Amino acid sequence: MKNSITLGTGTPFNLDATLGCGQAFRWEKGADGIWSGTAKGRAIQIRQDGEILSFTGADEAFITDYFALDLDLDQVLFSIDADPAIHRAVATCRGLRVLRQEPFETLISYICATNTNIPAVKKRVRLLSERYGTPLPDGAYAFPEASALAPCSEDALRACVLGYRAPYVCATAQMCADDPGWAARVAALPYQEAKSELLRFPGVGPKAADCILLFAFQQYRAFPVDVWIRRIMRRTYLPHLRERGGMSPREYEEIASFARQHFGKYAGWAQEYLYCVREEE
Repeated sequence: MKNSITLGTGTPFNLDATLGCGQAFRWEKGADGIWSGTAKGRAIQIRQDGEILSFTGADEAFITDYFALDLDLDQVLFSIDADPAIHRAVATCRGLRVLRQEPFETLISYICATNTNIPAVKKRVRLLSERYGTPLPDGAYAFPEASALAPCSEDALRACVLGYRAPYVCATAQMCADDPGWAARVAALPYQEAKSELLRFPGVGPKAADCILLFAFQQYRAFPVDVWIRRIMRRTYLPHLRERGGMSPREYEEIASFARQHFGKYAGWAQEYLYCVREEE
């Protein structure tokens, strides 16, 4: 590959865990160990061999920023290593990093991610990109801008298998196209105010808002709670919560608030590490 970075022992990184943990939907790993995907309008291929990252489609500065390689991961992990459960997750998935993703793509992706699974989300995001995004090298497509999605009808978006999410995507894209400064405004707000701002968008609930804040705005206090995290938190930390039945807004906030207090300012990183070992629970 054209470019490479030597990480060194002071920069722990696990490419497979980072791209395979479900935080981003535009990446696929080939049989040759190369991950291919798109990020912020770039078609990228990247492979890790020990401490060597080899890649094409972006420069070193972009890769460093996107994969948060400039963040002191050891300090982050030390701060969240508060109990045996998270300690095991950190030991198992050490090197997983929270990506720095593009806000509009993340917003729409997590509207598409409600009440579904990762393969379905990947299909929706891929179809939106192929039909409304800019072509990139090697047959890839950038995620469409808000201005490209805003004119789309609900029926056109349903053709991208969005289902009931189509009107949410239509309305949200229009809101973002009409207000191009929305992302900068959210980025400047503290956590709770930023979350309230995101909840204005149709189809964005508390969990989607927390995902968007964590993955696109580096609001590391955000602690998204899905069915897997709910199960882990109930069994490990909050056994008084009932196991069956849907999760109420009150329960969601109880879990997230506990996590922010227990894990501190990097609670969102703890969430990703716990999610990484979810199938072992």
